[in-house]
Amino acid sequence: MTVWHWVRHGPTHEKAFTGWRDVPADLSDHDQIARLDEHLPRPALIFSSDLIRCVATADRLSSGRIRLDHDPDIREFHFGDWDGRHFSDVSETHPELSREYWEKPGDVAPPGGESWNDGAARVAKSVDRVNAAYPDAHVIAVAHFGTILTQIQRATGQSAYEVLAHEIHNLSVTRIRHERGQWAVETINHTP
Repeated sequence: MTVWHWVRHGPTHEKAFTGWRDVPADLSDHDQIARLDEHLPRPALIFSSDLIRCVATADRLSSGRIRLDHDPDIREFHFGDWDGRHFSDVSETHPELSREYWEKPGDVAPPGGESWNDGAARVAKSVDRVNAAYPDAHVIAVAHFGTILTQIQRATGQSAYEVLAHEIHNLSVTRIRHERGQWAVETINHTP
């Protein structure tokens, strides 16, 4: 059985779409990071998205754990032309498309970006590789809001629209088990 401990990276304080832009995490809350580190299992494997906010967060949690290579396949959704723009600006310039993106997630994509389904398929490839390589391990994956939601969707069978109702706070843990093709969600958005 592979037990996934999905950790959302430290806060960025961005007030705009933040997908593939490489913005740093604020890791100044040493007490919260220490509680998170204590909560996560040892021994464990740890890997992260290749974006700096995840790499830096994973670096803070890697002591006593086996560090795997950063993986671009567990990046946040690619928001394309919307990345770096405020949500209200996007809803003003692309009113129908932005409404569809949130209300009918699936095949709807921002200009130059990827759809929910494309992003979820990208993440699933990475998860499947890790499950095959480490079928009996604890895996800590430091990733992004959308990335984690795709795995909750996969494990629960909820629609993308339904899964968007979940909160995933920075430095929270979502624990999902995988065994022989079966998934089970144990916790969502737990903040130690």
